[in-house]
This record gives sequence, structure tokens and C-alpha cells, in this order.
Amino acid sequence: MLFTFAGGSGHLEPLIPLARAAEAKRHSVAFAGRPWMVPLVEAAGFPAFVAGSDAGLTPERLPLADADLDQDMRDVGSGFGGRIARERAADILSLCAQWRPDLLVCEEFDFGAMVVAERLGLPHATVLVSATGAFVRPELVAGPLDEVRAEHGLPGDHSLAMLGRYLVLTPFPPSLRDPAFPLPTTAHHLRLLTPAAGPEEAAAPWSTPHGGAPTVYFTLGTVYNMESGDLFQRMLAGLRELPIDLIVTVGRDLDPDELGPQPANVHIERFVPEATLLPHCDLVVSHAGSGSVLGALAHGLPMVLLPIGADQPLNAARCQALGVAEVLDAVGATPEMVRAAVSRVLADAGFRGRAQRLRHEIAALPGPEHAVTLLERLASKRAPLRPGSTERRAR
Repeated sequence: MLFTFAGGSGHLEPLIPLARAAEAKRHSVAFAGRPWMVPLVEAAGFPAFVAGSDAGLTPERLPLADADLDQDMRDVGSGFGGRIARERAADILSLCAQWRPDLLVCEEFDFGAMVVAERLGLPHATVLVSATGAFVRPELVAGPLDEVRAEHGLPGDHSLAMLGRYLVLTPFPPSLRDPAFPLPTTAHHLRLLTPAAGPEEAAAPWSTPHGGAPTVYFTLGTVYNMESGDLFQRMLAGLRELPIDLIVTVGRDLDPDELGPQPANVHIERFVPEATLLPHCDLVVSHAGSGSVLGALAHGLPMVLLPIGADQPLNAARCQALGVAEVLDAVGATPEMVRAAVSRVLADAGFRGRAQRLRHEIAALPGPEHAVTLLERLASKRAPLRPGSTERRAR
């Protein structure tokens, strides 16, 4: 099984539990990512191949700008659907000739890998990494992607049927999906397991009793942390004087010392695994990235969300509609507004109750082992796998 992803950590992380479960069943597994992500794959213990380039990915500190959802969706078409798909398709085609996978498992933005699978007649599964389903728009992606498809001798695909042709795996609970964008008939929901804390992580400050003060986690992820301007400073100014334990992660490319000395109730780190931290938290403040939202809901945690770009405004709006989060404008939020929003969400048990219902919805989903069973059937049957029909065939 060749696992492929065209983006960063948020595109890689949903694939890791699936690959581990596949290895546990003695399947051969490898990854194909852009060069900057190969070390992270190898650190997770998997063989990794380079596909595509790192063009446009040099970390750069940028001022915070107003979210422009329309432009970001157009960028998916020209970037992931055009340049990135073209680069990756060329490299993955060569890789498949050497490594000879039986099927590809592609995160939903890796259009180039799916083009190669179709050209070679290989079945492929699509793993969703955007929570609401409203971000990847066929009318914006199909045009640039059809040019790539034509270069590989494939007809146009104006509806992006390629994405859901065989099997779609979604780690998001059904309620989080925008009802205006229903899943394809080949979609299966699953729950991604998280690792247990190690001995060093178990000794971290947030894992010890904190005298009844709630623990709040603040993150801006691993990409938009670099485009956040003074948002870290404003958030700290608003939160550090509250009667809370505040855990802040700034990302591997930022230095926590830049934020200066903090009171004893504030802990600033570059990175902490969310699976280690979230069980000790009462609320999450984030940029509304799909992974951050899913992590919070998997632990039944309410949120305060400040979307910056990409699919984050869509995720934030959906969480607000479900009553599990308050949403603030990242550019205009003052320390006082942040302090008031966090205080309200912590004080209102309704937010946590609704988040807990989402947690139960996620916990009831089948785990990665079920997904591997589906992948095995896909490799064998090379035909669409729809919920219900696969179980009948299995019996």
C-alpha cells in the first residue's frame, strides 16, 4: 500500500494510524510526500519517497491578514489541482514503476497521485483531511486538473468523480459534515486511534493536578502559526491573567522565548502531541484547522476559534452552528474579547455537553483496523466499496 499526501502535517497525520494498522496485518507500506515532509514520515517509522517539490513552502513570518475564503479555494485549484498535481504525478508514476503498489491511499488533496492510479489502472482510496467537505470545489479544481489528466491520456473529470470512485475514508463525525455537501456513496466513517503518553510526557506540568483551575490549550497549528502576526501576543495578553492553566504551542519554526516571560500558570512549548495533552484539557483555543477541531471534539472539548485561512472559516462556522464553539475574528480580536469568550465558554456547560455528544459520535465509529479490511477488499475486488454492500459480501 502506497500512502500519498501532497501537503503538510495536517495531510499526513490522518494516514499514520491507517498505515500502522496495515503494517500490523503484515502489509508492505510506504509513503510518498514532498521533500520537507519526508523526515517526519521517517521519524514515524515508515519508508518514505520524495514526490514533487517544496516550491512555495519555505517558512516565512507574515503579518496577519483577513481570511479570504474565495481566494483560498481558487488556490486549491491552481496549486493542488495544477502545479502540485503535475509535479507529483510525474514522480509517483516513476515510483509506481519501481515499487509496484497494489493500491494507493491518497489524502484528498493529492490529485496527482489519483491521476497516476487511474492511468495505471490501480484502485485508490481517498482519505478526507478537510472537515466540512465544503472546501474542495469541483468548479475550481477540475479545470487545472483536467490539463494534468490530459497529459496522462485521461479524459476530463468535471465533477471530480475520481475522488470518490472506489473508496472514501473520513475520520470526521457525520455531524461535522456540512449537509450542503453530502459524502459520496463510497464513503465510510472511521475513528483514528491516538497513541498513549510516554513516560516523559506523563510528567509534563499539565498532567499533574492543578488545584481545580481549568486547563486551556492554545494552538495555531504548524502552518498558519507563521502567518499569525501578533495573534500569539494578543491571546496571551487576554488569557494569562485568567484563573486557568494555559498551555501554548507555537510550532517548530517559532521560538517560545520570543513571547517573553510568563506567569507560572502559562506553559509555552514548540510542540506537544495533542494525544498527550488533550486528555488534560477543558477547552481548546485554535485557528479551526480540521485536525485541531477533530482532536478537540474527539476529547469532548468546547472551543474558541479564530480562523485565519484555508478551510478554517468553514470549520469554525460549522462548529458554531453545532454549538460547540464561539468564533472570533483573528484580525480584530482584542485581548479583552478573547478573555470574555474563553470565560463564557468555560462557564456555559452547554458547550461542553454538545462537544461531549460529538465525542460519543466519534467513539462509536470503527477504528483503523476496519479501514484496512476495506483496503484489502479494494485491492482484491478493484470495485467501488459502499457501506452495507461490502458487509453483505463479507458475510
